[in-house]
Amino acid sequence: MDTRNPQRPGGNGIELGMLTTLLGYHLRRAQVAVFQHFAETVGAADITPGQFGVLTVIAGNPGLSQTQLGNTLGIDRSTVVAVIDRLEDRGLVLRMSAPNDRRSHALQLSEQGASLLKRLEEMVRAHERHISRELSAEDQRQLLRLLDRVARSD
Repeated sequence: MDTRNPQRPGGNGIELGMLTTLLGYHLRRAQVAVFQHFAETVGAADITPGQFGVLTVIAGNPGLSQTQLGNTLGIDRSTVVAVIDRLEDRGLVLRMSAPNDRRSHALQLSEQGASLLKRLEEMVRAHERHISRELSAEDQRQLLRLLDRVARSD
């Protein structure tokens, strides 16, 4: 297999070796492209894809704990705390005392967080249309199934 391809990162006939055959390499390249376009699309909102995911899950599950949020999104405890701290500092998320456990917090969106999420949802839909523009509806379904299988392969 000729792994030299000027259309790949590095270009100019740079040898990529086994990288061209590695799923992880291609996933990472796709992630970088997707995250860059996401940032361009949501721009002034200053929200990362991860923060958008956190806001979306909290909106759909008001009162869930930080532990539940982390488990749902596959985020470790310290990362969840840091993300919630940032979102709380911006006035987007509220930490309430959990009714059943004084040691944990029940999370919910503030009015400002709910309003921002509503605006972001259309931007993210436009972003999704852009990144999937070369894929048919069946291609998209298949890619989601395959990515889900990769994610579950641990």
